[in-house]
Amino acid sequence: MRRLVIGAAIAGLALLCALVAWQGWRDVLRAFAHAGWPLLLLVPVRLGTLALDAWAWRILLEPWFSLPTGPGRDTAPDAAPPRPPGLAYLLWVASVREAINRLLPAAGVGGELAGVRLARLRVPDTAGVTASVIVEVLITIAVLYLFCGLGLVLMAHVAAGMGQVWVIGASLLLSLPLPLLAWWLLRGGQAFRRLEALALRLSGDRIVAGLGLDGAALDAAVARLFGQHVLLLRALGWQLLSYFAGCFETWYALRLLGHPVGLPTALAIESLTQAARHAGFMVPAGLGVQEAATILFGHLAGVGGDVSLSLALVKRMREILIAIPALLSWQWFEAGRWRRESIKGPRCAPPGS
Repeated sequence: MRRLVIGAAIAGLALLCALVAWQGWRDVLRAFAHAGWPLLLLVPVRLGTLALDAWAWRILLEPWFSLPTGPGRDTAPDAAPPRPPGLAYLLWVASVREAINRLLPAAGVGGELAGVRLARLRVPDTAGVTASVIVEVLITIAVLYLFCGLGLVLMAHVAAGMGQVWVIGASLLLSLPLPLLAWWLLRGGQAFRRLEALALRLSGDRIVAGLGLDGAALDAAVARLFGQHVLLLRALGWQLLSYFAGCFETWYALRLLGHPVGLPTALAIESLTQAARHAGFMVPAGLGVQEAATILFGHLAGVGGDVSLSLALVKRMREILIAIPALLSWQWFEAGRWRRESIKGPRCAPPGS
C-alpha cells in the first residue's frame, strides 16, 4: 500500500508539472498578478465552509452530549455529562482532518482517525464519536452525488462538448451501487460485530483489545444515528450548504483571475472537480488530479486553460495556507498532552513502584 501511495504521488506530481508546462507558467503568473492580494480572502471563505461542515458534524454528535454512561463510554459511571464541544473546537478538528487527508499520504482515512481521537476529548464515548464520523462520511457521499448531479445538469447547458458530460454522468451512475451497498450493510446493525469477529480470527484477542474495538457498541451507535431521520436531514442540509459555499470560492476566484462566470457555471465546475478529486482519493492531496479536472471542466464551461490552471493552483494555495497551521497546531497540542501525561504519570504511581 505504501509503495502504491508513493507511486501515485509521484505520478500526480509529474502530471501537475506537465500541466504547468503545457499551459505556460508565464500565463499563470500573469493571471495571479491580475488577481493580486484579494486572492488571500479565499482563506477565510474556506474557513467559513469548514465551519458549516463542523456544524453538521456537531449535529451528529448531539445524541451523546447528555449521556454520562453507556456502551463505549470512557468516563466513570458517576461522571457528569461532558461539556458539548463548541463550534470553534470542532472547526479546528475539521481543519486538522482536512489537512491530514489533503496533505499527508493517509489514503483519505487518516484525518477521520485523528478526528475521532480529538473529538473524544470533548465527547468521551468512543463508539458514539466513531459512529458520528462514519455516518458523516456516508452523508458526505450522498451530498456529493446530489451536488454532482446538479452540476452535471448545469454543465450540460454550458458545456462546449457534450460527449465528456455524458461520460461523467455514466461514471457517476456506475459508481452509485457502492455507497448504497455500504449504507445498506451499516443499516443491518451487525457490520462492525462481524469485522470484530474477523479481526479476532486473524489477529487474536490481544491486538483487538489494544485497538479498543467494540463491534457491538459501534453497531448500536450507528443504528441509533440511522434511526434519527430529522437529525440526519439537518446534517445533510448543512453539508449541502457547505458545498454551495464552495461554489462561491470558484466564482470569486475566477472573477479575480479575469474570467468572470455566472454562479451556475461556477457550481458546475466546482461540483465535477470535487467528484474527480474524490474518485482519485488514492493520490495524496489529489495532486495533479484536481488540476487536470479543473482544466477539463473549465474548458467545457468555456474558461481558458491558463485561467483554469490558475484557479486550481489558487485552491491549492488556499489548502496549504490552512493545512500547515492546522498540522502544526495539532502537533503542538499532542506534544502538550504527552508532556502533561508524562509528568502526571510518576506522581500517580504507587509508592515503591
